[in-house]
Amino acid sequence: MAYTGLLLASLGSILILVIGWYILQVVAYWQIFEKAGEPGWKAIIPCYNTYTQYKFTWNANIYWFVLFGTVIGGMLKSFDGIFSVLGSAILLAVTIINIVALNKLARAFGHGTGFTIGLFFLNPIFKLILGFGSDQYIGPQ
Repeated sequence: MAYTGLLLASLGSILILVIGWYILQVVAYWQIFEKAGEPGWKAIIPCYNTYTQYKFTWNANIYWFVLFGTVIGGMLKSFDGIFSVLGSAILLAVTIINIVALNKLARAFGHGTGFTIGLFFLNPIFKLILGFGSDQYIGPQ
């Protein structure tokens, strides 16, 4: 019985962290989008915000490959044997494409490979730096 309260407190804490993380991402994306000439409200909608990022930094069609690759790769990983290996390969390709997309985002604001590494490992912090920093959007590179 005592564990129920602990479990609920843990779940409540996790929920607060997840909501805080999402709000941090929306604030960062909102500023980035406005710098890039996109309406800030697009940052609020999950998936659409990533699509918008791909649109102004690279190519919106690549986003669809990433989205479906993630779903199909995840589904294939649930099987055994060759399907699991194929799912892993698809997810690896999606990860590489996401790293390239982060590099394109960094370069669209005049940054290099070091900033891309920061975007990969500390995404919300580096997106806040992009959004609230003095960097200007220079277009897709």
